[in-house]
Order: sequence, then C-alpha cells, then structure tokens
Amino acid sequence: MTIFACNNLTKKFDRDMLFENISFGLEQGERLGIIGRNGIGKTTLLRIIGGKEEPDTGEVVFNKQVRYEYLEQQTYFDSDEIVLDAVMQAKKENYALLEEHSAIMSQLNVKSDPKKEARLIEINHRLDLIDGWNLENEAKKILSRLGAEDITKSVNSLSGGQKKRVALAKVLLSEPDLLILDEPTNHLDADSVQWLQDRLMNTGGSLVFITHDRYFLDAVSTRIMEIDQKRVFHFAGNYQDYLEKKEAIIDIHNSAAEHNRTKLRTELAWLQRGARARRTKQKSRIDWISKMEETTGKIKEKKIKIELGTSFLGKRIIDANYLTKSIGGKLLFKDFTYIAKPGDRYGIIGPNGCGKSTLLNTLAGLTHIDAGSLKIGDSVKIGFYKQEITDLKDDHTVISVLRDVADFIDCGVGRERYLTPRDLLLKFNFPTQQHSSLIGTLSGGEKRRLSLCRMLMENPNVIFLDEPTNDLDIPTLTALEEYLEDYYGVLLIVSHDRAFLDRSVNFIWAFEENGKVKEYPGNYSFYLTKKEEEIAKQRKLNAELNAQTKKSSPKPENEAQDKPAGRVKKLSYKDQREFDSLEIEIPKLEAERKSLETEMYSLPPTEYKKIEEISVKLGEISEQIDEKTMKWLEISDKLEKQLNGASSASYGLN
Repeated sequence: MTIFACNNLTKKFDRDMLFENISFGLEQGERLGIIGRNGIGKTTLLRIIGGKEEPDTGEVVFNKQVRYEYLEQQTYFDSDEIVLDAVMQAKKENYALLEEHSAIMSQLNVKSDPKKEARLIEINHRLDLIDGWNLENEAKKILSRLGAEDITKSVNSLSGGQKKRVALAKVLLSEPDLLILDEPTNHLDADSVQWLQDRLMNTGGSLVFITHDRYFLDAVSTRIMEIDQKRVFHFAGNYQDYLEKKEAIIDIHNSAAEHNRTKLRTELAWLQRGARARRTKQKSRIDWISKMEETTGKIKEKKIKIELGTSFLGKRIIDANYLTKSIGGKLLFKDFTYIAKPGDRYGIIGPNGCGKSTLLNTLAGLTHIDAGSLKIGDSVKIGFYKQEITDLKDDHTVISVLRDVADFIDCGVGRERYLTPRDLLLKFNFPTQQHSSLIGTLSGGEKRRLSLCRMLMENPNVIFLDEPTNDLDIPTLTALEEYLEDYYGVLLIVSHDRAFLDRSVNFIWAFEENGKVKEYPGNYSFYLTKKEEEIAKQRKLNAELNAQTKKSSPKPENEAQDKPAGRVKKLSYKDQREFDSLEIEIPKLEAERKSLETEMYSLPPTEYKKIEEISVKLGEISEQIDEKTMKWLEISDKLEKQLNGASSASYGLN
C-alpha cells in the first residue's frame, strides 16, 4: 500500500532554490532516512510532507486511510497542561472516556443518579474493548524510557529539550500508520536512543525521519534519500549500504570521466591540426568537444577539512580535586577528581538531568562548587561549544562573527598556514555568496555549524563540547571527527551520539548512582562491553549466593529466637521460583537474540520482508530480556540485602 506520493515539488527559500521538481513516495513498512547538508532543505521537505508548509509548486498526496503524526525539530504546546495529560491526549477517545469516567465517579460519590450510573457502565464497557484502562501506564512507561521524569509539571514550564521528549512520547503513544520525525534523537541520552531505535524497528509502521545519529540511521532505515544539487537520490538499504553504493557511483563516474578526458585530448589534437577545408564539419565537432568539457570533471564530494594549530599548554591545565555539586537538593556528583594532561579525550555519559553539562561548566570555572578545589592553568584557552547558541545575533552577517574573533588563524604549518575568516567559512561549506548573509536567514543546523566554526577559530587548547552533534549535518560531524583525531589538547565531550563518541574519545566518565562518576578506559562501545561483563559477573555472584542459601540448613527455632537479627530470611516461595526460572530463561533469550542478529546481518538488503520479520522478533526478544533482567536484578538485590544483613549479624556488626 502506498502511504503518500510527492509529485514535482519545488521550494525556494529567499532567493535560493532548495529543491526543484522532485518526486518520490513511501510504501507501507518503509523507513526512509533523509540526509543532506545543513540548509539543503531537509526540514522544509518534512514540513511540506507533514502539511505544515506549502510547496511553491507540486503536491503531496496521502492515502486517505493513512493516519500520521509529525514531530517537529522545535516543539510547541498550545495549552498549558501537565506532562502526563499532554501525552495521554495522543489517544483522544481513551483520554476523553477516562476523564468522563473520573468526573462521573466524583459526582456519584456525592449523589446517586441512575442515568449517570448507566453511562458509567457504557464507558466501562468501551474502555474494556479498546484497552483504555492501560493508557496512563503506557504514557508513563514511554515518558520514563525517554528520560522525562517530572510528569506533573506544566509542559510550558519545560526546557526546549524536555518539551521535545514529551512531544516524542506523544507521537509514539499515538501509534499512527506513519511517523514523520525531525531529529528525534536530539536531547535523548544513549539508553533512550537505543530504546527508541528498538521500538521503531519493531513496530512495523512506516517512517520518514531526519537524523545525524549514524548508528541510529544505519539501524532503522530501509531506504536512504539524499538531497543534493536541488534533486533527490535514492539508495535501497541502510546507511552502510548508502556509503558503499555512493562510493561505487563516484568510482564509476570518475573512471568514465578519465575515459572521456582521453577522448577529449584526442579530439583537441585533431582539431588543432585539422584542414581549413573541413571547417563546416569542425563546427559540429567543436560544439561536441565543448559539451564534453562541461561533463568530464571528476565527482568531488564537498568535504570540510579543518586545519587548525594548537597553542601551548603549560604544566598545569585543569586540576580538580574532590569536587561536589548539588542543585535544588539533588546531588549531581561527589568527590570528583581529575588532573588533566595533554591528549586527554573523555566522553561524558549518563541519563538526562544527571549533571553532565553541570560537570563541564564546573570544570570550565563557570559554576560554583559546593566542595573541593579547582585550579585552571594560566596558559589554558578553553573553547566551549554549548547546547544553546548564545554567540550569534540575527542582525549580524556570517563573516562578521568570525572577524570579531580574529583576522586570521596561525595554523603553524603548510601553504595555508594563515587562515582568514573567509577561508574558514569556505572550509565549512559556506559558499562565498552566503558570507554577507544575515545570520537570521540561516537554518538551525547552519547556525550550529557557524557557532562551531567560531569556536574553533579561537584556536583553543582545551575543547569542551556539550551535545555537539545536535542539528549538525553528517559532513560537518565527519570533518569535526577528523580534526579531533589530530587534536593534541584536552578534549571533554558530553554526547548521546554513540558513533561520535566511538571515533573521538578513549575514556568514558559514566554518571552512576549517589553522585559517583566512574571512569572506563576505551570508547563508548568498549564501555558497553564492560557494563555487560559487570552485569554478567553480578548475576553469577548472586546465583552462587542463592545456591549457598539453598544448601544452608535452617537454624533451630530456639537459636533463632536467641539471635533474631542474624537469621537469614529466605526468599518467598514465589520469588525463589521466579529467580530460578529467570536464571534459565535469560541466557536462552540472549542466545536466541544473537542467533537472529547473525541471521539478519547475513541477509542481502533485497530480502527486506525477511529482515523486517526478524527485526520484529528481535524487538520482542529484547523487550523480554529487559523486563526479565530488571526482575532478576530486583530479586537479586533483595537476596543480597538479606545475606549482607545475616553476615553483619554473625560478625557482631549490626
């Protein structure tokens, strides 16, 4: 079934043509990832598909049976309701019936009314039919998974990132035939991104989305559409398939260009020594050669190359000793110690609101600490790339914000040792005609790219990046990663982008419970491996403790009365039975998941139906593993507390 069709869409922004006469469609079950440079028209195209904006020419035709929801890049709420109510209204009938049910129950508590009692029976029956009683639990579960904690707050009192999470929860709860998502992973932590990725892969619905998260794009998409040169180019498969096919296309084109160039040289040689008597025939050949000259150039992808030097770092860079910080009575981190050295590359991860950005601000000397000491070296020059753009004004021109920083940068080496603002803008894919444009005319992604360019122009020897991947296009991210590969200074990154962390850091600071920030060597993928090993080790330890508890014989009743504090309370029959069952079920499910993943990765992209079937099954198994592991940890914790209590009593510690 066709979900929608876009026919001959054309759209201009100011004087710039974004795309011209483009046509494409979406079939049921397809997950279309849209990529392209910032400012190329990705968000505008989504707004046109979602009915928020009109094209200059052309039309979007939807299947009348299709219901869709659209998540915009910047989200707004018209009414000032609490978070939970705002999300529950995704299912309008369910929500209205629950509200009416609550109102009638309140009225009947005051005074009986046969008509209202009859209506209450109707509502109960209808809610049973549509599973309406479960609406609140569904909404809470999704909000929790997306890191939206305070569900009783007014939506309009939330920050931009919090609003985005609430809006995402609402469109997911709606369960439409088509989801249109603009940068859905922005403002989510890594665990929430993984959960969202699994959910979208396993629902079987249709999807059109924009994202800079390459792992997410690779896992979720079944087709890639690239916007370039005012046209769209389609690639079957995921992001990895796109990269392979794009590279092959460039190689083929360049081979053909080289062949044409050889023919061109031959033709030019013939033309130069040709007889005057054949001028009429030469005219047609000259025209043909001119046409060849226009088409024989090699394809050159626009890649940003950053070449900036590093200024001197002294012996002291950042000395942080036993830092402690709380906000609003909530402990963020405690006794955090870090002595920086050149070449440090740390990624900072943890759930939303845990204090990652506060830690960066603290280490930069911008936030007061509750306890501990912080010293920053005299030669330190911090470049801080923040989540919110505060260094750009809409009435300034693009080039003026760089000239405000410096007239040139000394890169230290090479023919391009001295870079001017114009040079740097060109390296960041800002064409010459855009240099004098007002910042207010830029897209959100272009503003982020310009802000990054401005920060790097300061040539810092310490770089703090707070969610740098939000709204940046993939070419900019790739260029930034390549620059950071050779960066000698200190690098601290707060990010949920797993691919960016994998390429850019060699240590992870993970926020854990009770204000603890634990250090792990390696990149993000290595961190995940270590965490899985820790869970497996804890599971094995708890199993051994459980086995010891089973073997130990119960103490005599009179002895137990003498030492009540030292008695080991066994698990209840129900908990013990469930614990034993989980010990068997979880490894089986993990083995089944691994087998399915191996099978899916071995399939060619053309086997999309089989891939979709396996994806759905993988999602179901992953959800089962999550639920069973949480239950296993809950019972394990209960058992461990009982054993620790008994151990303390036996040594006279209680």
